[in-house]
Amino acid sequence: MGEVHTNGKIEHSNGSSKTNGLVAKNGLAGDTALPSSRRCLWFEEEIEDNLRWIFSVSKILYTGVSKFQDIALVDSGPFGKVLMLDGKLQSAEADEFVYHEALVHPALIFHSNPINVFIMGGGEGSTAREALKHKSIKKVVMCDIDKVVDFCRAYLTSNREAFRSNRLDLVVNDARAELEERKDTYDVIFGDLADPVEGGPCYKLYTQSFYEDIIQPRLSSGGIFVTQAGPAGILSHGEIYSSIHNTLRQVFKFVVPYATHVPSYSDTWGWIMASDQQLPKFSVEETDTRLKQRVTGDLRFLDGETLAAILGLNKTVRRTLAKESHVYTEETARYIHGRGTGQKPLH
Repeated sequence: MGEVHTNGKIEHSNGSSKTNGLVAKNGLAGDTALPSSRRCLWFEEEIEDNLRWIFSVSKILYTGVSKFQDIALVDSGPFGKVLMLDGKLQSAEADEFVYHEALVHPALIFHSNPINVFIMGGGEGSTAREALKHKSIKKVVMCDIDKVVDFCRAYLTSNREAFRSNRLDLVVNDARAELEERKDTYDVIFGDLADPVEGGPCYKLYTQSFYEDIIQPRLSSGGIFVTQAGPAGILSHGEIYSSIHNTLRQVFKFVVPYATHVPSYSDTWGWIMASDQQLPKFSVEETDTRLKQRVTGDLRFLDGETLAAILGLNKTVRRTLAKESHVYTEETARYIHGRGTGQKPLH
């Protein structure tokens, strides 16, 4: 897990205390605030061996280790409340709407009439929040693996209305096991999962066998699967993004990648849609019309022009996707930098 540093260096002793990977001077832990004049905590995420991402922390809201992963929730200077799993920043209050609108709305407007959806992960509630904005949606099943849901519901006030919705079915379980047990099919399945890190709980949910044996059979006719697929920048898209894209191409007839910059991730981020029915190509005006007809309220990030822009990947990324031959399996898994600290779940 990433560490909170004090005064620009790691504090190992001399008055510092360490709680689940967070180091805080003067014994700070739990729901602890720092005076603004003494804001000297820093969270550091190691992105690569020689690249680190650091931001200030004003308050430690929660740290803990579940059966499956390390969990931390902090109040940061630039990004507001920040959720981290296994040392990887998952979501930041200041810009999470970019990630979640990009994940949710393209698939829901491309589908002819989405009624029921399944969310793998999404414990903070933001993916459910966006899906529930669609007037046609009658049921959202959100399945996350552990207690991350509980403290997100307590601390992330922007999603409380979504958690209270009678259209939301909240399940705490392994997503693979839950989909195996259910006989229902879904118009859209969202993969709002943590990144695949070695030793983490999620890498098996990016494999060809999972897509073939679990996801594809649970999609209704014309159904769409969409997953977050990791960093998709000029320098980072070869880590897992191109592999996940190629893996989905082995399973589904139509695969559509897209990406945009997410400031708190310090990179361009990628998503991939997949279906056995050809996905429509809407004009900017058609997209705006669909959003106006289908969505309650205004979106902050996505509209017709934005969707057209994020579907247009740059030349370097397009070339890599075209040439990629790696297929993601449990035996040949690729990981982003980092390592999970919790126990692996049973799948």
